[in-house]
Amino acid sequence: MDHKFPTSNDSRSFQKKWFKQYNWLEYSVEKNKAYCFYCYLFRHDRIEKKFGHDAFTKVGFSQWKNGYLALPKHVGGPSSIHNFAVTSYYDFDNQRSSVRNKVSTHTKDALVQYETRVEASLSIVAYLALQGEPFRGHDETSNSLNKGNFLEMLDWYKERNEEVKRAFDELCPKNAKMTSGTIQKDLANSCAQAITKAIKEEIGGCLFSILIDESRDISIKEQMAIVVRFHVKDTTSESLKKALLEVLNDHGLVVANIRGQGYDGASNMRGEFNGLQKLIKDENPFAFYIHCFAHQLQLVVVAVSKCASSIEDFFEYVTLIVSSTSTSCKRKDLLLDRHRLNLLSKLESGEISSGRGKQQETSLARPGDTRWGSHYKTLLRIESMWDSVIEVLEIVNQDERNPSRAGGLVQIMEFFSFVFIMKMMLQILRITNELSLILQRKDQNIVQAISLIIDVTTRLNNLRSEGWEPLFEETKAFCLAKCIPIPNMSDQVPRFGRSRKGGRNNSTQDHYFRRSSELLVGFSCLDPRDSFSKFDVEKLARIADIYYDDFSFDDRKTIKDQLQTFIIHVRRLEEFKVCYDTASLSKTMVRLERYIVFPLVYRLIELALILPVATATVERAFSAMKIIKTELRNKMTDGWLNDLMLCYIEREIFKGLDLQQIKKAFQKKKDRKMQFPRS
Repeated sequence: MDHKFPTSNDSRSFQKKWFKQYNWLEYSVEKNKAYCFYCYLFRHDRIEKKFGHDAFTKVGFSQWKNGYLALPKHVGGPSSIHNFAVTSYYDFDNQRSSVRNKVSTHTKDALVQYETRVEASLSIVAYLALQGEPFRGHDETSNSLNKGNFLEMLDWYKERNEEVKRAFDELCPKNAKMTSGTIQKDLANSCAQAITKAIKEEIGGCLFSILIDESRDISIKEQMAIVVRFHVKDTTSESLKKALLEVLNDHGLVVANIRGQGYDGASNMRGEFNGLQKLIKDENPFAFYIHCFAHQLQLVVVAVSKCASSIEDFFEYVTLIVSSTSTSCKRKDLLLDRHRLNLLSKLESGEISSGRGKQQETSLARPGDTRWGSHYKTLLRIESMWDSVIEVLEIVNQDERNPSRAGGLVQIMEFFSFVFIMKMMLQILRITNELSLILQRKDQNIVQAISLIIDVTTRLNNLRSEGWEPLFEETKAFCLAKCIPIPNMSDQVPRFGRSRKGGRNNSTQDHYFRRSSELLVGFSCLDPRDSFSKFDVEKLARIADIYYDDFSFDDRKTIKDQLQTFIIHVRRLEEFKVCYDTASLSKTMVRLERYIVFPLVYRLIELALILPVATATVERAFSAMKIIKTELRNKMTDGWLNDLMLCYIEREIFKGLDLQQIKKAFQKKKDRKMQFPRS
């Protein structure tokens, strides 16, 4: 320490050697006064008139000429205020020697048993959290027949492990059983924190994109799910933004690193002026919004089906058929019973075959405009349950107590036009449903998604130009099997239609499948298939201009040259010819260390991989919420729900964590009545 201590009026100053003599001494350069470190931290107001209390805590000591007397006098004897403060400090610093632990001393065996109880409780909590099962029971008393999953599993565990039984039943103090509801929540929270820590460590300082959606839980409370995609009560947009920023801040994620946003089509999410995507983009101009591809696809299917009046009427009839056969439990059971009898009859005649996963019990579900693939599933089930549906509609029609339109629906179903539209829509929806399922995969990326959309567009065009004859033959075969009359195609038939005031806007596939976004067009050029046939230097260089914060001025000047060298290089190497998507291209570049040679190109690939494709992952979070927060658990707090959902959803990460580390983290969360034994 090179500080020159100033002198007082009596030419005295603080002595540097006092630091070695008194390790508790602290000196303030600003005030030119000395303080006691321990007394300053653990000051006792009840005895503040004792010597040296104010001098070394509040006022500060500056009588340097009396230092050789005042300093040792401040220390005093074994029971002095100073030594009491020293003891308080070390108790605080070392929980094992705290007053609580000194008063309630425990043998090493008792500490071992305590650790056994924590381990057993943690194992049960981890299992229940992974399975999404409830913890508590309605009656948890000792004579209850069902004490809840946690206590029942603990009893099961004790019966099969003598060490655990001894820890809980023989050497277990009542205030450290480690089985209370609070302990269960603390253990689950420790698991959730460990998962969050693992995810944060994996993200590091990488760029990422976010996917957000909100939904009501069983208690009619709005819940928001946030998914971070990275490489390697109020639901207004303002409140969603606030909640998002709070979550990101809590987990140490920087808003400036967001490079994409993925939401559904709700107005509070995608609004051009006040939507969440606009508010986030105001914070970070590089957080580009991608409308969930799976949502867009479903909206396209619904919109196109409403463009043709015959198709729109067809789906209205389908909805009525589902309602007429499945509105009550009695009708649903009747439908299932008839379907079972028809299946048995066909199995006996050899018309169909049996096998694992075949001919399973099913029922009709109402198609929904926002439920992905629901139209396809409904039509598929009507086709497979055709005879059963007809029989149930006939039975419903004969029930005079409940007048219905069932008879008219039978007539409509046995029209050739109904069957033809059903077969046509099944072919179209089968193609789009495949795309929808692929888009919902977690590992999907923007380049692959755009490529798949192009493939589906091609298939639909082929169906339009070449698929009519096979479709007509398939429809005729179905009608012959079901005794449905086939009209003479040469007869004059009046045009189908009805009065429509105001008209409708026609939609074409070009409108819905166009790639209007410059960003998406650019990233599609990174598709490695067919020897990078879509590679376009100008479009890829444009991405660097869009993400100008990730590419310096010099980078943007040189990226075209690097792209040209890159395409020559990868087309020459055999290792890159087997790349089938952007993810495999990224892995190959890392494996061959080409990410070092072409850093700007690799940065483009990273941006392409983190852009969101669909919000299916967020939707899965709400599916998990329905499993965890049920009608019987509708009073679950948000924190408890968050911990359990994190453990349930991120099960892959959770299973890879060391429970011993979680156990130690749990112990350190607060001052426990007992400590683990020294290892």
